[in-house]
Amino acid sequence: QVQLVESGGGLVQAGGSLRLSCAASGRLFSTMGWFRQAPGKEREFVAESSGSNTYYPDSVKGRFTISRDNAKNTVYLQMNSLKPEDTAVYYCAAGSSTHIYGYWGQGTQVTVSS
Repeated sequence: QVQLVESGGGLVQAGGSLRLSCAASGRLFSTMGWFRQAPGKEREFVAESSGSNTYYPDSVKGRFTISRDNAKNTVYLQMNSLKPEDTAVYYCAAGSSTHIYGYWGQGTQVTVSS
């Protein structure tokens, strides 16, 4: 059974850093990524790792880095220079193809104070 479990969220001051982790079980995935959703807003793409390729939107490019440890079947999101607008629930996602996701974690809250 596939499960994705996020951890590492919390409260941090603006300019600080957090590292999110997502442990996957049940199978290996070629594509893993991160999304976020603030209250009342649409879910937003944050980062993707597909094979040797990574993708980021302009809103986080240069500040966030996605990485993975295939031996542990774990994906990470290193978040630096955090801003209050980064506040959201962050969700880990996994799939079999680039930009295609079929599984989602329950989310971890990230709150950035000014």
